[in-house]
Amino acid sequence: MRVGVIGAGIGGLLVGAKLSRMGCDVEIYERLPFAGGRFTNIEYRGYQLSTGALHMIPHGERGPLGRMLAELGARVEIVPSKPSATIRIPRGNSFEDLEFSEFISRLGFWKGLMYRLLILEARFSIGTGSSFRDWIARRLSDEGVAKLADSFCGWALSVTSGEVSASEGVSIIANILKYGGSGVPMGGCRSVVNALIQVIEESGGRIYTNKKVDGILVEDCTAKSLCISGEDITYDLIISDLGHRETQRLIRGDGHIGCSGVKRYEEEVASMHPTSGVKINIGSNESLIDHTGILLTPYAERVNGLNQVTNVDPSLAPPGKHLIMAHMAMRGNDPEEEVRLGLKDLEMLFPNADYEVLMVQTYRDGWPVNRCAPGEDIGNRTPYDRLFVVGDGAKGRGGIEVDGIALGVNETVEAITQM
Repeated sequence: MRVGVIGAGIGGLLVGAKLSRMGCDVEIYERLPFAGGRFTNIEYRGYQLSTGALHMIPHGERGPLGRMLAELGARVEIVPSKPSATIRIPRGNSFEDLEFSEFISRLGFWKGLMYRLLILEARFSIGTGSSFRDWIARRLSDEGVAKLADSFCGWALSVTSGEVSASEGVSIIANILKYGGSGVPMGGCRSVVNALIQVIEESGGRIYTNKKVDGILVEDCTAKSLCISGEDITYDLIISDLGHRETQRLIRGDGHIGCSGVKRYEEEVASMHPTSGVKINIGSNESLIDHTGILLTPYAERVNGLNQVTNVDPSLAPPGKHLIMAHMAMRGNDPEEEVRLGLKDLEMLFPNADYEVLMVQTYRDGWPVNRCAPGEDIGNRTPYDRLFVVGDGAKGRGGIEVDGIALGVNETVEAITQM
């Protein structure tokens, strides 16, 4: 089966690797001069920054992405984070960092009991209430817990807990309980990308960079070919890593008119909202975080969390230096003001520390954090036969970041095998 894939982001590479291993003839087209999209490295002054995602996999080697890489034979070493996360809370005129269990124990007996009840409900996928924040508050009304929920959702999803549906939030908790905490890929994001490229090429697949797809030709409600540089290239199956909205914009020809479900699909696509965020890359002569996991910052005004990846892989920074990445959901419409508030947070979180801001990256509009906000995913299918969507615009239920993309790819491949 000939398969054409639009986009060599992590979703396109994963589905390309899976189908190549299954014996499909796969060709991947990427408009940029490099593969990886928002999940690869940028070298800057000896530091290995990233194009988008942090050098971290939400569920480590046990999660959907880690398992898929192992199944594909993609050689990536993922080091488990220890602890998975700590929480920085005020203590007098300073701060202290608590592991999650200690944070919960300080809530007291009754609130601790309510927390355990919430976890029990999550195990059985019981999610009620209009938002994740409401779902938590109905059992556990506590300002610190509410701030922590916002911090986690900002870090993992680039939204507040009030913008996540209760059912999606419960699914995320269920996945954390199932797969565990985060891990860091040695070599950063690029190590994952390079390993997938190797799998694809070893299996006979081909990746073309600097190749923009101009359209998807649909005939009789079936995706037939890709329009590239004035040429129509026919495929048995087409998969887009561009998200549903951009994929729909590529549809060409009259063959889609009157297809069942197109009007509803267009309405669902139009209602989707990308998520926006800011990443602040910091270089430091001293260690600012004393572990390999995430430092959540619920009492900061904008910064949701940070990680110091050089605690795992010192090669991601020049000798004697540390690389720290801070992420924050963009809450306002003025990027400059958001960045100013984020930088102010860093001064508060690390007073008198010897660090420098290397680069500030904003993700919005055509280069967002996610092409689809959590809970707005409509799956991987389209109303057109033999056309599927993968990537951060079509994650699996309860999926966080690249692990969510891997869940969506698994669901796509399963649907393809049942065709």
